[in-house]
Order: sequence, then C-alpha cells, then structure tokens
Amino acid sequence: MRETINNLKRVYKYGKKYKKNLIMFTLMSITFIIINIIMPIIGAKQIVYLSSSLYEELLYATLLILGIEFISAINHWILKRNTQEFFRGTTKDIQLDVVEEILKIKQSDIDKKSSGVFIQRIGNDTDEMSKVFTRGMSYLTNILTDIGIFIAIFIINKIMFLFYLLCALILTILKLNKARMVKEKEKKYREQREKTSGLVGELVRGVRDIKMLNAKNSFTDEIENNIDDLTRSQFDMRNTDMNYSFIIKIVTSLIQFLLIVLLIYLLSNSKITIATAIVLYNYKSRVLTNLMNQVENLLTEITGFNLSSSRVFSILDSEEFEKESFGTKHIDEIKGNFEFRGVHFSYGETKVLQDLSFKVKENETVAFVGKSGAGKSTIFSLLCKLYDIEKGKILLDGKDIKDLDEYSIRNNITIISQNPYIFNMSIKDNLRLVKENLTDEEMIKACKLACLTDFIGELPDGYDTIVGEGGVTLSGGQRQRLAIARAFVQDTKIILFDEATSALDNETQYSIQKAIGNMKDKYTILIIAHRLSTIVGADRIMIVNEGKIVAEGTHQELLKNNNTYKKLYESEIISNS
Repeated sequence: MRETINNLKRVYKYGKKYKKNLIMFTLMSITFIIINIIMPIIGAKQIVYLSSSLYEELLYATLLILGIEFISAINHWILKRNTQEFFRGTTKDIQLDVVEEILKIKQSDIDKKSSGVFIQRIGNDTDEMSKVFTRGMSYLTNILTDIGIFIAIFIINKIMFLFYLLCALILTILKLNKARMVKEKEKKYREQREKTSGLVGELVRGVRDIKMLNAKNSFTDEIENNIDDLTRSQFDMRNTDMNYSFIIKIVTSLIQFLLIVLLIYLLSNSKITIATAIVLYNYKSRVLTNLMNQVENLLTEITGFNLSSSRVFSILDSEEFEKESFGTKHIDEIKGNFEFRGVHFSYGETKVLQDLSFKVKENETVAFVGKSGAGKSTIFSLLCKLYDIEKGKILLDGKDIKDLDEYSIRNNITIISQNPYIFNMSIKDNLRLVKENLTDEEMIKACKLACLTDFIGELPDGYDTIVGEGGVTLSGGQRQRLAIARAFVQDTKIILFDEATSALDNETQYSIQKAIGNMKDKYTILIIAHRLSTIVGADRIMIVNEGKIVAEGTHQELLKNNNTYKKLYESEIISNS
C-alpha cells in the first residue's frame, strides 16, 4: 500500500498541470455514482407500476429514466474527453523525463543492455503509469458506487446486507490472492518481453547483415527460443489467472443460488415486499459480480502500475543504471589543447589502456595507427567522456575533464566514427540535430565540403529525402560523408576522425582529405587511420600497441626509424598497386 501511495505521489507531480482535467473527471465520476445507485430503484418501481396497471406513473418513471440516460451520455462524453487530455499530457511529460535520463546513463551500462529494455520502459511502462489516474479512477468510481449500494441495502434490509457483505469478503479474499500470484508471474513475463523486444529490434536493424551472412536459420532459432520463453511465461501468468477465475466463478454461482433461497425465505415470512425483493435482486450484479470485478481490475491496475513505476523510476533514480557525472567548471570555447596523463582504462576485465600519456597542442593534426584492439578508438571515447577512466588524468586546455561540465566537453568536440549512426529523418533534419538554427547556406556549404552535393542533387526530394533507420538507404560511403557534413555543421574546435574515410572510394577520399587539409592549422584534428596514405600530411603520427604509445613522429621520421610503420606503409602500397 505504501509503495502504491508513494508511486501515485510521484506520478501526480507530472499530472499537476492537468489537474483541471482530473477535477472534471472526479465530478463526472460522482455523478455516475449517484445515477448507478438510483437507477435500480426506479427500475423496480417500473415493474411495480406495470404489474399494478399504474400506466401514468409508469410513463413518468420511464421519462425520468430517459432523462437520466441523456445526462449519463453527456457525462460520459465529458469524462472521456478529460481522461484523454490528462492521459496524453501526463504520459508525454513522463516519457520526456525518461528520454532525458536515458541520455545521461553511462555508456558502459547502455552497452550491457538491449534496446528492448529502454523501448518497453519509454512506451508501455509510461502508459501504464499514466492510466492509473484515469482507468484506475474509473474502477474506483465503480467500487464507490457499489459501496453506496451497500449502504442502500443496509437501510432496506439488514439480513440481506449481512449476506452480501459476507459474500463480498469471501470473493475479495480470492481476488487478493489472485492479484498477488499474478503479479509474481507478470514480473517474469515483462522481463522476458524486454529481452525478446530487444532481439526483434536487432533483427530489424541487422536484417541486411543476417541475409548476407546466411544466418537466417540460426537467428530464427534464437528468436524462436526467446519467443518460446516469452509465451511460456505468458501462459504461466494466464494459467494462474484462469485457475483463480474458475474458482471464483464456482463460488459466485453458489452465492447466486443462496441469494434466491434467502429472498424466498424473506418473502415467505413477510420480511420484505415483492418490490423490495426486486430492488435487492437488481443490486446483485453490482455488489457481487461487478464489485468483485472492479476490485480485481483495480488490483490488477495497481499491480501493473507499481511494476511499471519501479522500472521507470529505476531509470529516473539511477537505481538500476548509473548516470554520467560531470563537473561544474564551464568553458564556452576551448583552444584545443589536451593531454592524457598516466591514463588506465578497462572494458570489464579486459585492460585496454595502461599508463597512457601524450600531449596534443591546439591546431595540431595528429594521427593514430595500430592493430585492431590496440586502444585507438577508446582514446576518442575517453576524450568525449563516454567512459570514466580508472586512473590518471585527461586535461582539456589544462583543466581536468572530471571538473568540466557536459557542455564544455561535448559542445567543443566532434567525433566522426567508422560506422556513424544516421537517424531516420531527412538529410536536412540529420544536420539540424547539431544546430537547430542551421541556415540553408550553411547546410549546402557543409555538404559541399563533405562531397555530398552531387549525390543529393540526384535525389527526388533533395535535402528533404528521408534516409531510413540507420541511414539504410545510403551506402557506407554516403553515410560517412553525411556524418562528416554533420561535423562541419557543428564546427567544434576539436574534430576526431575515427577511421571516418574507410568506406569511401579513392576519389571521394581524396576530396575529403582535401577538405580536412583545408581545416589544418585552424582546428585540433585527430585521425585514426585505416589507410596510412591518408595521414602522410599529419603533424605527428602515434603508433599505439597494447594501450601504449610505442612510437611517434612525422610520416618521414617513422618510415626512417620505425620498422613496424615502414612495413605497414609498404604493404599498403603493394596492395594498392
């Protein structure tokens, strides 16, 4: 109970601005309570008037019911309208908060989870949290209506009141046990649904690679196993629900039989009149079947609400996922100097960087070469503070990045990766993500620098062309060029190229290299080289091996003094000849 109250308080903070809708919903619900209490009484009077041939009184009673039905219809429309407005606004605000907090989660925690975990919590769970104030209030309104009917029964006949009360208690105990058991099963079901949803998401995003790798059978088997686990947990949950529902149905049928027996006894002993018996019988569905259904629905709603709240609040409260932390020092515009000083870093148990130290001066162009897994891309990720180092310092313009706020780091550094993520938007909107007030002139200039204008000119919708999820309609080279254009738009002082020209043909690569050359001495540029021929003009080249800088120098110096670099360069020349 305490958990539910605390969760309701937190969710209501999101619904405060929509409390007018909630007040209207409450007023309409009270009207429904009154209508549902008096309708069986008027209905009983209709039967009495009909059996007594009191046709004028019957007509008045029927007109009264007609008027009440009109009021009920209007009341229902107002209630539904306010319900939707409250639900829409509250859900949107919760979802925005969750999205903001997900973007704050440490990358290491994101890496460990599938996308399904976050998709389910942003979508389904936030829906469940908002509905408790509308759907839950509807169930509560019906319960209050039935309580009002209990009071009416108490006034009419004490024996019937005690009978109904005892039956209600028995059914309530059964419903409570059912809700408790189903909650345990539903928790397991939701966890499996997250896992399956994440795998299906990977299927959609990776369908091209699955086909090319001829991995359809193995991937289908994996999904089949997950769906089997999901349906099994769902069946387990439904089976528990079904078993309890069967028992409750049998008990309810027995209660209805005993109700008739009791009414016969009361009538035969002149304890009640026929009209009173009709009213008491008409209340049967409200205080037995309907009341218990509403109690069950409310308990189910609360169970789902608490489960969803715990999953969403685990994101908002950093209980399940650790959030990124930044300092408070602020720099509007950096110069571009940075230093790694004795940096250590590991991915789990795997050591990547060990006592790494080097300096880069502002407006310097520095390249990193080395075999896969040597730690080159990790250097870029740490500089952007996607991960926290274990030991040492990373200095940006002489200031420890641990002390700098998020803006100072990420608004001054751009990273262009080997496999950049392109969003399912138009080309124009992909560029506006990094600069909302982007002008057409700036956009065209950036695309021209990235050698994209000819390609865009061939598209039917030009810059308004939707590129598909992950830029699926683009080639690898086109995605990289769009990412490079995005970097030119962002125009930061430090630009990191993480093998960003690896998917480009030689002609386009030459054009991009020329564009990068035009930026030389104006920006601090770091390049992870896929092809050594692209970095011959760098001010310095660093060779990375097992998380350390093992050699550095210009292209000519390394050719002369470093056999490893010389062999790499010569083998590339041979392969290209």
